[in-house]
This record gives sequence, C-alpha cells and structure tokens, in this order.
Amino acid sequence: MDKVETATSQVVGNANVADEQRSASLLTDIKSLIKVGIINSNLITVFAGFWLALYFTGSSFVANIGTFALTMVGSALVIAGGCMLNNWYDADIDPIMTRTKSRPTVTGTISLQTVLTLGILISVLGFGLLLFTSVQAALFAFMGWFVYVVLYTMWSKRKYTLNTAIGSFSGAAPPLIGWSAVEPNFHIVPFILFLVMFIWQTPHFLALAMRKSKEYKAAGIPMLPVVHGFEFTKRQIVVYIACLLPLPFYLASLGTTFVVIASILNVGWLIIGLSGFFMKNDLKWANFIFIYSLNYLTIFFLMMVVVTWNTTFS
Repeated sequence: MDKVETATSQVVGNANVADEQRSASLLTDIKSLIKVGIINSNLITVFAGFWLALYFTGSSFVANIGTFALTMVGSALVIAGGCMLNNWYDADIDPIMTRTKSRPTVTGTISLQTVLTLGILISVLGFGLLLFTSVQAALFAFMGWFVYVVLYTMWSKRKYTLNTAIGSFSGAAPPLIGWSAVEPNFHIVPFILFLVMFIWQTPHFLALAMRKSKEYKAAGIPMLPVVHGFEFTKRQIVVYIACLLPLPFYLASLGTTFVVIASILNVGWLIIGLSGFFMKNDLKWANFIFIYSLNYLTIFFLMMVVVTWNTTFS
C-alpha cells in the first residue's frame, strides 16, 4: 500500500511540476510577444505626460485617478497590440537574430493567426479605453500605433536606413497620450517631451544596431551601421545627442533643479558620445551609449514627477 501511495505521489508531483513549467513557459512567451520592456519604458513617458498635464492645469492626481487608470491600461494595450503585430509580421526574419529567435512566433508555441487576431483585438480595446479619456489621446495612440505597425514594421524597416527615424515618431507619441488625456489643447511642454523622445530614440537604437550589426546584416535589415559603417553611425549618434542640449531650457517652468539635472544628463551623454572617436573598441562604446540611454530616459522623466510631486499629488 505504501508503495502504491508513493508511486501515486510521485506521479502527481511530476504532473504538478509539468504544469508549473508549462505555465512559466506560457508566461515567458506572452512577455516576449508583447515586449514587456518596451511597454514599461513607454508607460513611464505616458505617466510623465499625464502628471505634467495635471501640474500645469492645477488638477489633482487623486481626483483624476479613474482617468489615470484608463490612460495607463489603454496605452499598455495599444503598445502590446502593436508589438504583437510586429512579431507577427517579422516571423520570417526573427529566426535569424539571437535576440528574437526564441519568440513564440518563431518557436511556434503560439500560432501566427492567434497572434494576428489578438494583436488587432488588444489594439482596438486599447483605443476604446483611451476614448473614455479624450478623443485626442486616442488619436495620438493611433498615430503611434500606425507608424510603428505600418510605416515602420511593414514599410521602412526592410527598405531604408531611415527606418529608425520613422519608427521614432511612434516612440515619441506616449507623452502626448498622457498629456492629452487630461488637457487636449496644445501646450509647449508635451511638444518638448515629444521632441525629447523623438531625438533620444536614434542614439539608443543606433547603438543597439551597432551591437547587433552582424545579425541585422544576416536578416537583410538596412540599419545605418550595416549600410554606412560604424564611423558614420557614431557621427549621427553624436549629432542627435547634441540636439538634446537646448531642450531642458524650454522646461524651465519645472524649476532650476530639473533644468540642471537634465542638462548634466545631456552633457554626460555627449561626452560619452564624443569619446567614441577615440575608443578603439566600437562595440564597447556602443554598449556604453545604449546603457546610458536607458538610465537617461528613466532619470529624465522621473525627475519631472519628483520636482512637481508636492503640487500635483493631492
């Protein structure tokens, strides 16, 4: 009897382990499919845009908590839907690249038809939720989605080195979504946030393209370092970083502390950029640029919230 119970326990235990492994695998596939990292970084800028709109209109965060929830969830769904459609369309080239070959659209754990259907449905649901905040927020979200899915993924990515600049329009839309959910009218602040995000993306993604240039070349994607080489790419990166230098001064209404910290971030990034002309290891330099860009984005946008916290959170 004891042997039977032991054997039964082992079978049940093995079944539980298998179920846990399948659940973990499914969760990993979903995270890969919707690109959680991209969602998180974009939601930071959505939140900053929303928060600053409250600050400049003299509104309370607590009083707008419902709008905030709709904005964040709606934005996350739109971004996730766009990423799923990107994975669906790129299923033929993703097996070539190390960072994309484990996506469920490559391994086949989730069918392409399922990804296509879910991508469309999730996107539409996101647009619908944003419509409950303002029409402008939904329109900005659609603009970003359309640029990413159609103009970048389906049109320019495989044809032109300008694909990075074209895709940057979609990545610059999130702060506009957050702002317009509260204040639909034009204001210089969301426009500057749009410019910061638009300019920031080129050094960020060109640095990534340098690190993965061999994979992009194998996949036939005409990224700038693949077509024009590292030296030309490094010059472009420095030019874009330099374009960020004046932008914090247009946000002087956020206070001296913010302007100083933002300027230090810009100067520090520019120094690292210029150092690339003296470093022998281009890939090591590209890695510095890429890592700095991630920290830059986080600090820049969170500082906006910190310096306005006492006024807005009430």
